[in-house]
Amino acid sequence: MAKKFAFIGAGSFTFTRNLVRDLLTFPAFADCEIALMDIHPERLALIHKVCDKINEAMGTSAKITSTLDRREALEGADGVLCTVFNGDIDIWRHDIEIPKTFGVDTNIGDTRSVSGIFRALRNIPLMLDICHDIEKYCPDAVFLNYTNPMSMLCKAMQTHTKVNVTGLCHSVQGTVEMLANWLGVPVEEVQYLCAGVNHQAFYLELKHHGKDLYPRLREKLQDPVYYQKELVRNEMFLHLDYYVTESSGHNSEYNQWFRKRPDLIEKYCTHSTNWNPGEYAYSLNLRLKRDWKAEFTNWLETAVVDPHRSKEYAANIFNAMIGDHTPFRFNGNVINEGCITNLPKEACVEIPVYAGEEGFRKQYVGALPAHIAILVNTTAAVENLVVEAAMEKNRRKVFQAVCMDPLTSAVCSLDEIKHMTDALFEVNREFLGDYRG
Repeated sequence: MAKKFAFIGAGSFTFTRNLVRDLLTFPAFADCEIALMDIHPERLALIHKVCDKINEAMGTSAKITSTLDRREALEGADGVLCTVFNGDIDIWRHDIEIPKTFGVDTNIGDTRSVSGIFRALRNIPLMLDICHDIEKYCPDAVFLNYTNPMSMLCKAMQTHTKVNVTGLCHSVQGTVEMLANWLGVPVEEVQYLCAGVNHQAFYLELKHHGKDLYPRLREKLQDPVYYQKELVRNEMFLHLDYYVTESSGHNSEYNQWFRKRPDLIEKYCTHSTNWNPGEYAYSLNLRLKRDWKAEFTNWLETAVVDPHRSKEYAANIFNAMIGDHTPFRFNGNVINEGCITNLPKEACVEIPVYAGEEGFRKQYVGALPAHIAILVNTTAAVENLVVEAAMEKNRRKVFQAVCMDPLTSAVCSLDEIKHMTDALFEVNREFLGDYRG
């Protein structure tokens, strides 16, 4: 029987285009139904044409449907993918601009620190609504989430619903490919063990044919050309001895070392962090919002469909669980339950997970190095508190979570943090409603 995949937030051009192509590379899904759902009719119509073009180029016979009704898309689905977020860039900008007036200078703001916390507060209710619809219309479906902030959203969904859900990010496999290229090693020959939380996981092992690659990497970073490629991450590795998964732009926001003073921002965060300083992420997305239609139409008119599968995990996971059942190992976001022994059991962690016909099976990792555990424990504890605050609609706990954020606490007094969170609650009132306390 043909499988059905629901794409919630299908108007996300890059993700939908690549993931539809990836699915159609598997024979088990050549005749599947791809149900596209978005709240933007014009984007939905164009992404439908994009998927038709991919289907034709791949020589597959998938049934492509589109709808503005989430329930219609989910009805009977075997797999669900989600790339939505609640609040357009017009509200996201406040997450970056208001903290900056208090000295908290972020530039991406979609995962953690004060901006990531308020993004989570907006998105948790939406994600729980999607999960409740899945429980009603396709209770056995496998749900793969790509929306940030990954850890907090997955923590909420995995704790407060019965949906079979995990979250996916491309930073683990992307960083391995980057390091393999730097070291001149075929990426398929690199063995690694990576664990922590999303965007803040560390390669506890990084080997080639059983030999530790870290000494070679440390030597490589003596070359200024390579050191400059990822200033923040390379500094972290040289001092902390383990390489972190997510880009320098992101990681500069997640700790207290790089963005607390203008001179440090200039030294570490202005040149070669993969992101420009200030409101770069907002500016980028403003341009994408303005030019989105041209991106679609240019691709439809000129692009040649690449038939090769990408390095994203999603299609391989679906194939392992509801396709031909070839087992697949990936790094996924799941509740810890003791897999990392020195992180909270109830935290959402990013660890190796095996997908197969029997479902998801988490790999036991053991303890993180003690100093890495201190850093990651802070992140995990703050994220746990944010989810608790969101479920209780507890304003006081949100404020206290922001107080414990490393970057915010390095820059602001407690009273300043109170005024900052009050300002963010005010501009988010439409999305958050009334929080008590």
